[in-house]
Amino acid sequence: MQLDARRERLLRHTFIDYRQTAEFLEQPLIINKAHGLYYWDAEGKRYFDGIGGIFVAVLGHGHPRVVEAMQRQMAQISFAPPLHATSDVALDLVEKLGSLTPGTLNYVKPFSGGSESIEAALKFARQYFKQTGRPGKYKFVSRYFGYHGGTFGAMAASGTGKRKTPFEPHAPGFVKVFPPTYYRDRFATWEECNRFCARQFEDVIAMEDPETVAGIILEPIGNTGGIITPTDEYFQIIREICDRYDVLLIFDEIITGYGRTGHMFAAQTFGVIPDILCGGKGLSSGAIPLGAMIAREDMADAFYGAVEDEVNFAHGHTFAGNPLACAVGLAVLDEIVESRLDAKAQVLGDYLAGKLEGLKRHGVVREVRGKGLLRGVELVRDPHSLAPFPELGRALKQTALQNGLILRVDPTWFAVAPALIAEKDDIDELVELIERSLLAALEMVGA
Repeated sequence: MQLDARRERLLRHTFIDYRQTAEFLEQPLIINKAHGLYYWDAEGKRYFDGIGGIFVAVLGHGHPRVVEAMQRQMAQISFAPPLHATSDVALDLVEKLGSLTPGTLNYVKPFSGGSESIEAALKFARQYFKQTGRPGKYKFVSRYFGYHGGTFGAMAASGTGKRKTPFEPHAPGFVKVFPPTYYRDRFATWEECNRFCARQFEDVIAMEDPETVAGIILEPIGNTGGIITPTDEYFQIIREICDRYDVLLIFDEIITGYGRTGHMFAAQTFGVIPDILCGGKGLSSGAIPLGAMIAREDMADAFYGAVEDEVNFAHGHTFAGNPLACAVGLAVLDEIVESRLDAKAQVLGDYLAGKLEGLKRHGVVREVRGKGLLRGVELVRDPHSLAPFPELGRALKQTALQNGLILRVDPTWFAVAPALIAEKDDIDELVELIERSLLAALEMVGA
C-alpha cells in the first residue's frame, strides 16, 4: 500500500515490533478493519489472516459472542482496584480455567498478557521454594530458540539470540539446553534424538546442583525455532526428571493453549501435566490483553498463613484480573467448549497438514511440523542437501503480502495458525494462497 506524508512521518515516530522502520517502509501495512478470518488495510485490500493475528485470534476477529460479552461487561464494571478487591467475573474466570486444566492445575491468577504470566510464574516458583524451606532453589533451565516474552525475566529464560543481546547482561540464574531439532541429523531416528535432548535437562540439573534449580520452563511446541514439535516421550522423560529432583515443570502455553493443538491445552495433547501453566494470546481471542498463571492447587498452601507471617505472593499488576478482560476470556472459553473447537482443531489440523505436505512437490520443503491448527513448514534449497534457504523465506514474506496473505515467516520456515472457526474451504483458500506466494518467491530468487 502507498503511504501519505502524515503516515510516513508518524511511522518514523514509533516502531513496529522486531522490524527496522526502513524495512517496514519498503512494504508498509496499516490495517483498519478485521472480521472473521480477514483483515483489510487502509486502502481496502483484503488479507487472509493465516496466523490468527499472531497466534491470538482463536475465534477470528469480531466474534459476536466476544463483542457482546465486552459490551455487557463495560456497562457494569470495567475496572476493580486490585490492591483492595476482586470481582465476581474474575472469580468466574478462575473457576472456569480451573475446570478446564488437567490434574490439580486450578490455582489461577489472571494477568494482562503472556509475558506477565511468565514473569509471575518465575517469581512464584522462587518464592514458593523460599517459603517451603528450600531457599537455594532459584535457577531455571530452558531451551535455546525458545521465546517466553519481552520482560526481563521472560527474556532471560528465552534463547533467541539477537532478540536478547541488545539488553545484556540478563538476570542471573537461567541455563539453556538445545531443542531436539538442533541434534536431529546426528541420530538415526527422531525418537532417539528426543530421548537424548530430554535427558540433557537431567545432566544440567545435576551439574548445576539440584538444590539450586527451581524449574524447567519450555513451550510444548516451540514457535521461534520453527514450530518445534517433540515426541510425547520427550515430555514424559522431562516430567520424571522434575519429579526426581523436586524441580517444577512450567509449560509456556501462550501460543499452544485454548484449543490450538487439538485439546484445550498442549499439556493434554502430549499427555503430561506441568506444575505451572502460563497462558495468554488466545485466551481473549485478541480482543483485549489477557493472560493467566495456573499452578497446582497444593502450591497455594505456601502463600496462605497468618497476617504476621507475610507469606502472600509478593507480586501484582494494575490490570491483573481486570473485569472487562475476564468477561472476554469467559466468552472465549465458553465458545471453545460449547462448539468443541478444540476437537475440531484436531480434525481440521490434520487436513491442513495434509495440504501443506503437498508443497513438497516444489522441492523446497523439508518438513511439516505441529499439532492441530498450529503448523510449521521448513524451507530448504533441495531435498538432498537439506541446506537452509533463507533467501526464499525473505522473498516469501514479500510475496505473501502482495497476494493478500499474512503468515509468520522466518527466513528458513513459516508458520500457519488460522482461527479455530475456519472450515475446510478456508483451509483450501489458505493453502492456495501459500502455494501461489511460494511459487512467486521461488521466481523472485531465481530458483
